[in-house]
Order: sequence, then C-alpha cells, then structure tokens
Amino acid sequence: MCGAIFLEGIDVAMLNVALPSIRADLGLSTGMLSGVVSAYVLGYGGFMLLGGRAADLLGRRRMFLFWLVVFLLFSGLGGFADEGWVLLVARFVTGVAAAFMTPAGLSLITTNFPEGPQRNRALLIYAGTAAGGFALGLVVGGLLTAIGWRWVFFAPVLLALVILLAAIPLIKDQPTRPAAGGFDIAGAISITGAMILLVYGVVRLEHPADGPLLTVASFAGGLALLAIFVAVERRAASPLVRLGILRSGPLVRANVMAALLTASFFGFQFLVTLYLQELRGWSTIQTGLALLAAAADVVLAPTLTPWLVNRFGNAKVVLGGLLSGLLAYSLFLGVGLDWTYAAMLPSMLLIGLMFAFVYGPLTIVATDGIAEHEQGLAGGLINSSFQFGAALGLSMVTAVNVAALGAATDAEAGLAAMRTALVVPVTATLLAAVVAVAGLRTRVREEVLSAT
Repeated sequence: MCGAIFLEGIDVAMLNVALPSIRADLGLSTGMLSGVVSAYVLGYGGFMLLGGRAADLLGRRRMFLFWLVVFLLFSGLGGFADEGWVLLVARFVTGVAAAFMTPAGLSLITTNFPEGPQRNRALLIYAGTAAGGFALGLVVGGLLTAIGWRWVFFAPVLLALVILLAAIPLIKDQPTRPAAGGFDIAGAISITGAMILLVYGVVRLEHPADGPLLTVASFAGGLALLAIFVAVERRAASPLVRLGILRSGPLVRANVMAALLTASFFGFQFLVTLYLQELRGWSTIQTGLALLAAAADVVLAPTLTPWLVNRFGNAKVVLGGLLSGLLAYSLFLGVGLDWTYAAMLPSMLLIGLMFAFVYGPLTIVATDGIAEHEQGLAGGLINSSFQFGAALGLSMVTAVNVAALGAATDAEAGLAAMRTALVVPVTATLLAAVVAVAGLRTRVREEVLSAT
C-alpha cells in the first residue's frame, strides 16, 4: 500500500518538474501546460467518491489491482505523446485510475489494522511514504528530464509493474458487506458528473476572461447535479454515499483542512518551479534539489509525529503544522531575483514540518470512528478533498499570476506577479488554521460538557 501511494506521489512530482521541458519540446501554451496537470486532478477528483464506494462494495483488493494496471498502461501512453491532447487524455485516465486505486489502498490499511495507536502509526507511515514519493519525485524528475522528459512517464510504468507483481500474492482483503439494494447507479452518475463539472469550473478559473459563461455554466451544472445526488441518496435503498456520515464534525473539518492544505502547497510549488526555472534559469535537477528540503516529513511523519499525536492529540498537532506552513509562505513573500538558496531554505523546511504534522493526522481524523464497511467511502472523501484542493490552488495562483502579469514579459514584472499570487497559499493556510482553532474550541467545549 505504501508502494502504491509512493508511486502516485512520485508520478505527480516528476511531471511537475518536467513541465517547462514538455512545454519547450511540444510548444504548449501556459494554459495547456496547467491543463496537463489539471487533467489528472479532474479525473482524480471527479471519480474519487465513486472509487471509494466501489472499493467497499466490489472488493478493495480487486479494485486496487485492476486500476493499478490501468494506471500503468496510461502512464506509459503519456511517454509517447507528440501533442498536448494525448498528454491530456493520458493524465485524465491516469487520474481516474488513481481515484479508484488510492481509496482502495487506504481502506485496506484501515480495515487490516485495528483503530487506535497501531492504525495511527500505520497511517502516519503511509502518509510519510506519500510525501517521500513526492519529494524524491522532484529530484528523480529532474534527473530523468535531463535525459528526456518522456522518462517521467516511463519510470512509473516500471515501478507500477514491480508493485503489481508484489501486490498479487501479498495483499489480503477483508470481507466486504454486500450491497443490500444493488449498486446505486443514479447516485454514481450524478456525483461523478457533479465532481467533474465542479473541478472543471475550478480549472477554468485560471483564465477568468476566457469564456466566463462556460465557467459559470460548469459551476451551475455541477451544483445542480450535486442537488440531484443528494435527493437520490435520501431515497436510495443502498446509497452510494450515506449522507449521515457528513454529520461528523471532525470528518467535515478534516476534509476542509485537507482541501486548503493541498491548495496552498500545489499553488506554491507551481509558482516556485516557474520562478526557479524561468526567472532564475535553474535546471530541472537544481529545482528538484531545491525543493527536496520540503521532504523532511518523510523522516518526521513516522517518527516524531506519532509521539506528538499520542502526547497532544491530532488537533493540536495539525494546528502546529498549519502555523508552520503559514510562516513558510509568509517568509517567501519577500522573494527576490537575487535570493540565495539559504534564503529559501527556511520556507522549505517549514513546509516539511507542515506536511509531517498535518497530512497524516488529518487522514487519521477522517477515518476514525467510521464503520468498516464505509472505510472506502471515508478514504474517498479525504482524498477527494486533497485533490479538489490541489486543483483549486493551482487554478487560483495561475489566475492571479496571469492577471497580475498582464502583457509584461520582463523578469521584474514576472517576480511582482508571482509575489501577488503567493497571497493565495498564505490565505488558504490561514483559513485552514482558523478551521483547526474552531475544531479545538469545539472539542474543549464538548469535554467540559461531558465532565459536567
């Protein structure tokens, strides 16, 4: 399971580092370039809830293995792309595969480890491995891009094959509860359509002046389908998503913070990659190494974080991590064209702390107290939030950056536009911290009431 989440992380990270090289080779516009990233998020976010419930109903092991094969095949397709649309298709289907594979993998962990310290440690190791894949992907992506950007698509094929060969004999599935009323087709169609339209609307925010009516129509259509989905689920004998699961305050807060966490980081990472490679002229390898410091969580998540969680609880650890991220992004607001790496290093290290203290504990909160037969659904919800946040953050920083840059092309204007766009990750992290504080206050109030 850790190997699979590592694969997902390294796949996304390698592509991000290779984006400028892909644009130069295929002649892609900035919009198409961000579209290559967004296509993956569109497939991932659009099908994640369906993927999570499919794991519960159709078998977690079966879903994991089948979609791992699809992930392998379409990652390879991207390596043969000669036009932007082929990359878009490859990344979209790879995202769909990840949408089914990831919640299946997460629920295999939560159903094979009992709730409590043992599961918490497993989930923190899992989260640390995910971050490790992303961090190593930045470096490996730089090395492979120096050879040829197509290798950032071929390398995951080899890794996926190794994981698949190991998974077939090693993964054991827990029995799943049969669907009492059959599979909820109407719910599946409406929620998948809603998620795709909403994510597409978010992606279109990158260029607000380009067909605003279509953007509005995307959001309106997504919200309409979401309303239909809620109506269907209230009447379904075997609902795809039991709406009562959303009455859990900790689960809802965890999902909101998850979206804001990835919105801040993916937006920041996109801006920093363009800053280092296009404004500073750094190579892909130098860029990957510069961002490697943010991988501190690969060590901290399975070591320090479990101790902190046991000592202070998930809520306080999450808040501490978010404050670290808020400081990291705020420090980077003063970035200049002559900054040394030493000036950037504190932000990178603080981002590593943020992920170590937030990603894993949020996953724990989002799956604690959830019945075993709904673990796939809970995993789908939290991963949907992570991916929706990534799409939102990327779109917002792109929209702000493009608007602030205007028609200017010089480096100083580019730097000023980037500083303006950095307000997005700062704001997202601040909002997440506010949600964390609200959760802490609610928890304290509940403890006082129970004591009296």
